[in-house]
Amino acid sequence: MNEVIQFIFIIATGAVLGALFFGGLWLTVKKSVSAKNPAWLIFGSLIVRMTIAMFGFYYLSQFGLQAMLLGLFGFIAARFMVLFFTKKYDKKENLLK
Repeated sequence: MNEVIQFIFIIATGAVLGALFFGGLWLTVKKSVSAKNPAWLIFGSLIVRMTIAMFGFYYLSQFGLQAMLLGLFGFIAARFMVLFFTKKYDKKENLLK
């Protein structure tokens, strides 16, 4: 039972990392359209998002290869969740305009 809880924690950690990464990417793209200097915004966002993801996966690496793969599964699953929610948000935003 303890391993199941650990696996759920690892997948959730990967999902949080993925949500931060891909959610941050979505926000960056939305803000870069109206930014004064979008190149710096995109570059700075990339550095911050990559640093968070790298430290998160470095943390997961202490649990072994299986944990890294489960974390990667959560990370990729978060991509689809962010894509789903942002499409809904963008549709609502376009309807209000």
